[in-house]
Amino acid sequence: MCERGREGQRDRRENMATIFTILFNVIVLLQSTDIYYVVHGFSLSKKLSSTTSRSVAKNTHKKMTTTTRSGRYPSPSSSRLFLIENTGSGEDDLLVSTSFQKNETNIPSDISYYSQKTTIMTKADDDDDKEVSKSSSIRETLKNTIFLGVDPTPDVIAIATIYFVEGALGLARLAQTFLLKDELHLGPAELSALSGIFTLPWTIKPLYGFLSDGFPLFGYRRRSYLVLAGLTGCFSYSAVGNSFWGLLDNTSSGGGDATMTLSYTVAALVLSSACIAVSDVVADGIVVQKTRESAKTDPSLAGGLQSLCWGSAAVGGLLSAYFSGSLLETMKPQDIFSLTAILPLLVACIALLIDEEPLSKSNINEIESASTNTLDNSNDSVGVRSQIDGLWSAIKQPAIYKPALFIFLWQSTPTSEGAMLFFMTEDLGFGPEILGRVRLFGSIASLFGVVLYNTYLKTKSIKDILFWSSIISFPLGLLDLVLITHANRLIGIPDTWFVFGDDVVLSVLGEIAFLPTLVLAARICPIGVEAVLFATLMSINNGAGTVGTEVGALLTKSLGITESNFENLGLLSFICNLTSLYPLLFIGWLDEVGSISEQEFEEQEALAAVAESEALESTAIDTEAT
Repeated sequence: MCERGREGQRDRRENMATIFTILFNVIVLLQSTDIYYVVHGFSLSKKLSSTTSRSVAKNTHKKMTTTTRSGRYPSPSSSRLFLIENTGSGEDDLLVSTSFQKNETNIPSDISYYSQKTTIMTKADDDDDKEVSKSSSIRETLKNTIFLGVDPTPDVIAIATIYFVEGALGLARLAQTFLLKDELHLGPAELSALSGIFTLPWTIKPLYGFLSDGFPLFGYRRRSYLVLAGLTGCFSYSAVGNSFWGLLDNTSSGGGDATMTLSYTVAALVLSSACIAVSDVVADGIVVQKTRESAKTDPSLAGGLQSLCWGSAAVGGLLSAYFSGSLLETMKPQDIFSLTAILPLLVACIALLIDEEPLSKSNINEIESASTNTLDNSNDSVGVRSQIDGLWSAIKQPAIYKPALFIFLWQSTPTSEGAMLFFMTEDLGFGPEILGRVRLFGSIASLFGVVLYNTYLKTKSIKDILFWSSIISFPLGLLDLVLITHANRLIGIPDTWFVFGDDVVLSVLGEIAFLPTLVLAARICPIGVEAVLFATLMSINNGAGTVGTEVGALLTKSLGITESNFENLGLLSFICNLTSLYPLLFIGWLDEVGSISEQEFEEQEALAAVAESEALESTAIDTEAT
């Protein structure tokens, strides 16, 4: 106890010595010179602001010390103060480190010193610097590893989270299938038809873009729509997960109650799909805006941000792919929906981190009544009417509507997915966990397809990729006949392994065929309406998928395929695979834009940009000379 007290007294004496030393040097400095004294970012000066002083101290990282002799006053040779001198040209001045020595005759004679060396920067300040350095190091590590070279600002974290949620919402995909199949007792044709209806909100994506750009909510064009979509999506999933809180008689017996339950369930699932689509459009708009803003200051941000967005969605998709099946082994479909409701709520909360300035009332009125091509550039707003006019002018061009029609034909071929799902669950006996694993391996294979395309196929023309991927996919798609007839068992291949292998190969080819359509859609978008036209082309793509699903449902119904009758499933599979070839009859529509590879197109764009830059520079020189 006494020893602790003596240590406390000794510490207090040393602290008092430090304080006296600091005060003494400050008094001497202020009396004799106009040089500014900075102590760990805080300044005591007549002219220099505290902001500038803090910047000075942080930039120099110098440890300012005063060396003294024990029990004596500092001599001219032993006392040196490291100071920062202002050059007098503003906050961004060149700051010069200098030293000052005071004549011994000006030093009082009644001050004694207790320490050999007194440090102005305290231990607490050292710890603060270490914490700042450690925090910067962690942030830099996150930037270079997880965030793919993009600075992890709150804005970027919010965007990545939104895309992650979009991928992770696949957690309820299998739950949705088993809810409609087992709880509401729908057959293969009905399930396929509803699957097409659930994608309808994705066919009107340009409408969401028009609304968010032209009609701000509560002064915000991005943040408010994300919050609204997140809260509505959370409500929809919660309603399905909690059986509408007992407001409906959730029984499948008695046609009226079952029909009402089905109607409300379908409405809730369509609403949740619309909320995801709205979030996707708004998030895409934020990414486009940030990419354009960084085009001159940091061009590398565009590619890094796009990769971060798609990577976040892929991670969410991979995580949900497996757990969507494994959780169904131990939980009811309604419980999965209740768990999934957390994800859109996360979007609503994370949207508050979006860096967006609220629009003034005058700006909102200007946006809503705009009819010209561009409005206030500070708000980056475009009138709804002008967007529609520009979109219609672009679509009328043959170089645009022909590839758009080809994309529609390419995606509108019928599919037998609904019938095959019933076959795997009812005939082969696959449970949710196996189906989840199939989804997981398919998602991984899709990523491999992306790598394969970017590594080897970017030098090939889009027409060639689409043509040969269709040709190769046809015989591979017919492998479903081997599974349907159980011929794989005759050669010793288990059903599970056959499904895994078939799905992996087709997923790779599917991704290889899908990526060129994205490149094609981006390539035909003219300047000025690129965002709205690209969204329209993606809506055409999604609408074509809905048409294909509905046609497949109609064929399933016509062939009499039910949950217990798979006699004509082989014929359905053959028809769907055969019709996938008919779009190749119209591949000539891509001659104008699809005859060169993506790499060649990028090189042409780069050369055109260089030529344009040189022309502008030459014009500027001529103007200056004139």
